Parts: sequence; C-alpha cells; structure tokens
Amino acid sequence: MLEAVESEEPDELWCLGDLVGYGPRPNPCCVAVERRASLCLAGNHDLGVLGALDLSEFTGDAVTAARWTRGVLAEGSRAFLESLQPQGRREGVELFHASPRDPVWDYVLSAEAAGAAFELTGAPLVLVGHSHVPLAITLDDGVLDGGVAPAGTQTQLGSGRRLLNPGSVGQPRDGDPRAAWLLLDAEAGHASFRRVEYDVSRTQAELRERKLPDALAERLAHGV
Repeated sequence: MLEAVESEEPDELWCLGDLVGYGPRPNPCCVAVERRASLCLAGNHDLGVLGALDLSEFTGDAVTAARWTRGVLAEGSRAFLESLQPQGRREGVELFHASPRDPVWDYVLSAEAAGAAFELTGAPLVLVGHSHVPLAITLDDGVLDGGVAPAGTQTQLGSGRRLLNPGSVGQPRDGDPRAAWLLLDAEAGHASFRRVEYDVSRTQAELRERKLPDALAERLAHGV
C-alpha cells in the first residue's frame, strides 16, 4: 500500500489510526507510519494496547490480540502511539478515528450518524475511519447522499460538504480483501478510492505462527 501511495508522490500522508491490535507486525507498522505520515491519529485498538482503554470494552479476539501486542510492542512503538490523539485537523479538513461525536468508538455507518458528523463539524471535508468500510457521503443543500465506496469510486470535492472513510489497509470489511486507501487531490478537486493486492496468505501464516485467533486470519481472505 505504501508503495502505491508513494508512486502518486503525495504532499502528505495521513493515517486515521489503529496501527496495532489485529495484525502480526505491530512494530514495523508503527515504524513505517511514524517515518512517513505527516499526521496520524490514535485508534481504539492503539489505546487498548496502551492500556488507555479497558480491554473489557473489546470483543474476545480483539482482547487476545491486544494482550499479545502488549507483550511484543517495542518502546519506540509505544512512545509513538502515546503521542497520538484520536482527532486532528488540516486546512479545510477535520479528521477523526471514529466520529466527531465520539472520536474513539462511534461508527459512522448510518444516515443518522453521518448527519450528526456533519452537524458537529464545519470543515468542507470530514474524514473518519474505525468501521473498516470505505464510504463517500455528500451533504448538498441539506440533502445527504452516498454510501459504500468500492474500488474506483471518485468523489468530486468543492461544492457542498463531504464525509469520507478510506476503508482499511489491514482488515477491510466491505467484502473486498484488498488493502484500501484514499487519494485526495485538492487541485483536481476529487477524491479517489484505491485498492491494492497484497499477500493475504503470508499475513494469515504469520498470524497463525504467533498463535493469534484463527478468525483474524480467516476473515482477511474474504474482506469481512
């Protein structure tokens, strides 16, 4: 995914959080993002691994993975994660790991949640993560429109407001197992939803080698 991003020569790389918590390589992920990202948010799994959130708030497999991650997390990775916040801002953009009404836990997966996100923000563009589902929602003249944004979706920026979710690099949940990312082109005035093939079987093998829950490996093949 990083190779695909870098081939576009972006001005900045932004990450909406959850660097650790489900995957078999938490430290390389932290190093790669710290090195490349101009802006990175803290996700609920990052906070759970750090102990800032009680693991009783997570599901069984996530708890098992978080405890394993705590045991292997390097000091440098921990320090980087501890420096992050679940929300951020750039010119004309408000960014949240989850949503404006709860930057850590709230899912934007309904018209009601999308409407609340627009009401609680003022920027033309709002970026959210957390759900692992790519979304493109528009608000024009008080009318909400849009939904899931499959690979190849292009959304015009400029008129009205936009709420976008890039989807997930490490654990997509929209039925497409490819890593998801979003390219914002302010000059051209559009956002492009991208997907990248990666070696799913290798990641599955690494999860199993570390004796992490098999469900975490299985779901990667199906994008769920």
